[in-house]
Amino acid sequence: MDMMNSIASASMSMSAAMFQQNYSIAVTKKMMDTEELALQELQEMLPPSSPYNFDIRV
Repeated sequence: MDMMNSIASASMSMSAAMFQQNYSIAVTKKMMDTEELALQELQEMLPPSSPYNFDIRV
């Protein structure tokens, strides 16, 4: 019976670790989506680039 408890305990620990990893990945993906939207909004706020390209050297 002790071996069954060990197997069950290991299974529960593994399940909890997988849940934690999946949750962490989901939060990271959501954060990346939010950052992408923020960058898109920032690009829309920036003035359009000039068609004239030149370098100024001192």
